[in-house]
Amino acid sequence: MGIGMQIVYLGFPGAVQLEGEAGAQLVRLARFEALVPNCHLAIEALHPDRVSPHYDVRLDLITPADEFRPIAHCAGDNAEAAIRGAFDLAEQELEAIVGRAPNH
Repeated sequence: MGIGMQIVYLGFPGAVQLEGEAGAQLVRLARFEALVPNCHLAIEALHPDRVSPHYDVRLDLITPADEFRPIAHCAGDNAEAAIRGAFDLAEQELEAIVGRAPNH
């Protein structure tokens, strides 16, 4: 079935390439579907009036009990890199959880 993802853009209208990057990164978390059936991704353009805005990316994982597990913010001038960073952190956190599971 896969992990569901809701994306919200703040401060700018969004972009197809960012949705594509988020979708590609989400595939990396598919093996954790039992732990995280859904997630919310917020991509915010800080100072959007600048020629090169700064982006803040927030990823919240949602557990089967509908609890939020926020991932540390990732930020930078490149939104795609910030998205990859957020998913890197999520993957590390989920791997740590699986590593602590009693059957491992």
